Amino acid sequence: MHFDIWAFYAGPDQVMTVTSALASLFGLLLIFWNKVVGTFFKVFGLSQKKDAPAPAAVEPPNKVV
Repeated sequence: MHFDIWAFYAGPDQVMTVTSALASLFGLLLIFWNKVVGTFFKVFGLSQKKDAPAPAAVEPPNKVV
């Protein structure tokens, strides 16, 4: 029997700890996602509103009496 293979065994007690930590980090990232994306755009100088067209002027409708 190859005992060196046993070094790769990961039981539920190890796997659940690692997946719980990863889920916690992912949840924290999702909580602050808006701040993370905003910081990313500021750091790299990107703007989503730069290419947006100007809003059209709204004219009141003509009333026929």
